[in-house]
Amino acid sequence: MAIEGEAIPSQLRKGVVELAVLALLHRGEAYGAEIVDRLVRYPGLAISAGTAYPLLNRLKKSGLITSEWQESPVGPPRKYYRLSPAGERAFVSMTKVWTAMSTDMTDLLGKDTTHA
Repeated sequence: MAIEGEAIPSQLRKGVVELAVLALLHRGEAYGAEIVDRLVRYPGLAISAGTAYPLLNRLKKSGLITSEWQESPVGPPRKYYRLSPAGERAFVSMTKVWTAMSTDMTDLLGKDTTHA
């Protein structure tokens, strides 16, 4: 079965970006635009605000993050996100799975993958 060129990277990114957002929030609370700005530092994980906010809403609905409006020193109030206790547990679990998968994939990709 042929898969379009962008389908595989898109599917890979979805789960990885979710883990990346949890990792950022594991380091401390952040507001939406701040999360987008931080991920820009990692080109393979960069997302737009149009992707970030639906993801944040989905994580909130699933109970992995909480949010709270806080006054901003400059401009309007900002909604800050943080991991919930369930989010902390999910982050630890997802990190273990990622580490094992990453190690295995590095090993597999290091082997000869050419076809005759």
